[in-house]
Amino acid sequence: MRRGGPTVQVLIKKWGNSASVRIPATVMAAASLSVDQAVEVREENGRIVIEPIRAPAYALEDLLADMTPANFPDEEGFGPPVGEEAW
Repeated sequence: MRRGGPTVQVLIKKWGNSASVRIPATVMAAASLSVDQAVEVREENGRIVIEPIRAPAYALEDLLADMTPANFPDEEGFGPPVGEEAW
């Protein structure tokens, strides 16, 4: 079952004690991947699946939802101004 996007044939090569596959630039671009990007590699029903690890999107409201006066962090004192700092 082929899905959309570019299709190319590549060879699995030895790399130390592991194996490697070169991913062509056209496939990288179509998948919005970049060099040195973290990916997850897994086997799924006899297929190798490579998926990017994307940072989760956080909403400020969700991050602050559990904040209460009881668990609010204490204010830190950094001392009086030094030099030409404007406090």
